Amino acid sequence: QVQLVESGGGMVQNGGSLRLSCTASGRIVGVLAMAWYRQAPGNEREFVAGIYPNGNTKYGDFVKGRFTISKDITMTKEYLQMNSLNPEDTAVYYCNFKFAGQREVWGQGTQVTVSA
Repeated sequence: QVQLVESGGGMVQNGGSLRLSCTASGRIVGVLAMAWYRQAPGNEREFVAGIYPNGNTKYGDFVKGRFTISKDITMTKEYLQMNSLNPEDTAVYYCNFKFAGQREVWGQGTQVTVSA
């Protein structure tokens, strides 16, 4: 069983930065992509950023160059550097790993709160 644990969330002021981390444990084989999603109260979960084994990345339209996703070479850790945060970024952020056979694993989430 693969387990994902996020860390790095917290409260920051408008314009501040945070770095989220996600660590995977268990049998990590055949990772197709690693991603971050977020969900604000009353909203659906939305895609934030994704990274592939070859290093290619993809971002949600709202990111606008403020966030950077990265991973370690072992494909067991991923990171999300978030700069220029604003109150609209307040949400629970989830780590996500995608595997072959349309299987995916989610972390428990970490709260990010940006005060005005």
